[in-house]
Amino acid sequence: MAKTSPRLKARLRRKQHIRKHISGTAERPRMAVFRSSKHIYAQIIDDERGVTIAAASSLIPEIKSKASDLEDKKAVAKEVGRIIAQRAKEKGVNTIAFDRGGYLYQGRIKALADAAREVGLDF
Repeated sequence: MAKTSPRLKARLRRKQHIRKHISGTAERPRMAVFRSSKHIYAQIIDDERGVTIAAASSLIPEIKSKASDLEDKKAVAKEVGRIIAQRAKEKGVNTIAFDRGGYLYQGRIKALADAAREVGLDF
């Protein structure tokens, strides 16, 4: 039986605190971000209907083919941010609530959010 690390416990506690206050609606869906040591994932969710509107990650073919050209994980996160914002705009989503998932707003999380803002998502 493996122990849960104190860092993971702290992140999950922060995540629960954030989720108490943020919920996605049809007018303003929630963009949830998950970051692992190698990859980053983002999805736009309407919590009222329980539907994922758009999703992108560093594992999709568009980014995987570019991954060797991109300098680091932060550059990959920027590309994921651009793609998720483009997919959201195609579905008619312009305004979102940003759910950082308990991660600090720095590094890859910030790069993803800034890239999504550049494309035109408002949050």
